Amino acid sequence: MDARRFAAMGGVSLTLATALVLLTPAPAHAFIHEIIAALCRAGGEEVIPPGQVMDGQSFIRALQSTGLIESIEATPDTVTINFDPDVAASKFISTGQDLVIPDGFAPGVDLILSPEIVPDLAFPAHANCRNLNP
Repeated sequence: MDARRFAAMGGVSLTLATALVLLTPAPAHAFIHEIIAALCRAGGEEVIPPGQVMDGQSFIRALQSTGLIESIEATPDTVTINFDPDVAASKFISTGQDLVIPDGFAPGVDLILSPEIVPDLAFPAHANCRNLNP
């Protein structure tokens, strides 16, 4: 009787251990958003999160979906990116003015960042970024 009970308990233990191993999720790989990574990387290749650019979709789609980029307006002479730094996920603050980059979009087409945004140094990733705090 004890041998059967021991074998049964061993089988149950083995089954539970196997289930635990198979049902444990694989570790997720962390990835820093490309804006923060671009600000803080010390060189090397472009940092784009997996899945961010697929099938011709824009690399800025996460910024648009969070509301940081409210809209993009284009005329023959300018491209204006309208930001909302007040959204909770932005981690950036407004300088209170627009930034005009002559020929920043293409030759003869100025890029306007409205308003100009700068890293919020109260955000830990920015506060500890060597490129922002030499």
